[in-house]
Amino acid sequence: MDAYDVIIVGSGPAGMGAAFEIAQKRPDLSILILDREKYSTGGMRNDCKMNFTYPIGFPQEYWNEETAAEYLDDVTEFLAPSILEKSNIEIYKKRAERLGCTLVDIRQSHLGTDGGLLLIKQLLKRLEELHVTLSLGEMMVSVNDEKRYISTDTRDISYKKLLIAPGRKGFHFLQMMLQSLSVPFVDNIVDIGIRVETRIEHYPIVKDYYDPKFYFDEKVRTFCTNSGDAHVVKEKYTTARGDTWYSVNGHAYSAERNKANGLVNFAILKTVKLTEPLASGQAYAENLGLQAALLGGGRPLMQRVGDFRLGSRSKDSSFNSDYFNFAPSLKDCCPSDISLAMPSKILRVIWKGMKNLDTIVPGILHPSTIMYYPEIKLYANKPVYLDDNFRVTGNVFLAGDGAGTSRGITAAWASGMRASRGMISTL
Repeated sequence: MDAYDVIIVGSGPAGMGAAFEIAQKRPDLSILILDREKYSTGGMRNDCKMNFTYPIGFPQEYWNEETAAEYLDDVTEFLAPSILEKSNIEIYKKRAERLGCTLVDIRQSHLGTDGGLLLIKQLLKRLEELHVTLSLGEMMVSVNDEKRYISTDTRDISYKKLLIAPGRKGFHFLQMMLQSLSVPFVDNIVDIGIRVETRIEHYPIVKDYYDPKFYFDEKVRTFCTNSGDAHVVKEKYTTARGDTWYSVNGHAYSAERNKANGLVNFAILKTVKLTEPLASGQAYAENLGLQAALLGGGRPLMQRVGDFRLGSRSKDSSFNSDYFNFAPSLKDCCPSDISLAMPSKILRVIWKGMKNLDTIVPGILHPSTIMYYPEIKLYANKPVYLDDNFRVTGNVFLAGDGAGTSRGITAAWASGMRASRGMISTL
């Protein structure tokens, strides 16, 4: 049986943050990083926006401002980001405040999808130089913590400490691992919304603030703005029963490419917390995704704002006229009526948020603006942690978005570092 001191499952920012921390502080330890994909996964592959301001990305049940600031300093020193400049923010802040809304001023870095891939390549090379073993395309299938070994699709591997950090797309996998370890958890929170796409002149704030984060009433917020050479993409999800559905997302390429399509896209999401009876947010989200796939013939739905305001479904002609004057960047969508698929209570507050946003940044509700549905973010599993280093059993630790310890690249990296310090202290 192969043996390592530390096994890290997941090669995203949480896994990398942990691996670098351990390799640099304890070079005597053997470290293995596994990922079921044949490439390094995580948020750095998707536009690579990084936020360096608390509490963005730091769930406050696990992070106070002092602790987050300590880790943010370490992450900032390691990644050495180039912070984007902002301008005219006070104008937008005052407009938002008059409506009872908030614009959060955040220190941000943006590499773009191509820049993120380059960063991943550089980080993987540095890990190899630190003698960290990488095994991409190898999938963990089970864990035996009593005997301290995991089984993958090709072999058994023993460990002294195990970090499971699969990220949001590994949400279901992590649940299976928690169940096998008899670790109690809940997953009752989910973000449900749409992705908005329009011409950049209809959302000019992005020229002053790359990823503006607005917070509205009833737990509605904007999220993940992309501009310049910006594209809406779809992400495939498979349920435990093997059913397939798609969520939409967005990304953009870096400014250095000097190629722009003149579009901007962003998500506007409603956070839903299921309480009595306590239900699975993942199961709820999957059913909404499957319903949208049913109406879209297996594809996500899209609708022009002009059609939505008239109470009409969008048709192919909605994307081929002079008034609706740009083509969707994601063409593999079904023109439809999103109100047939989206719960009315959620749609109502999303639309209210969009009207407020159009008052703050006039133009977003131009008839040509496209609303894509669904954009669903599986918020996180909430396991019962045994200590501040995200330990769930004597030798197993968790980190990253899928485990609820973070929401985004920098906080995921910080959570990996925090978990790794717990592992080092007990080795």
